[in-house]
Amino acid sequence: DLDECAASPCKDHQYCLNTDGSFSCKACDASCIGCTGEGPDKCKTCASGYMEEDKKCTDIDECNLPEKVCVKENQDCVNTSGSYKCVCSEGFEDKDGTCVQT
Repeated sequence: DLDECAASPCKDHQYCLNTDGSFSCKACDASCIGCTGEGPDKCKTCASGYMEEDKKCTDIDECNLPEKVCVKENQDCVNTSGSYKCVCSEGFEDKDGTCVQT
């Protein structure tokens, strides 16, 4: 079997998997920018919204940072994978970018 992966035939956001007589390109984990294999522990660098922790890329909880990311009145932060979103608190709704009582 020829190791086609030695020639790095895959794109930047993929890793190469050598198979018998061939190869396949697999997508890197969402937490990676470039990778050497499957999973968040095989990243070359962590994607935006992720940090290296215990030798793997883990999601940054922007909602627990010392500096508030959702600064509007009556707004709550919801952590998402690699990011966050700001939503109106319970009992409030978005009216032209302002959270007003429902």
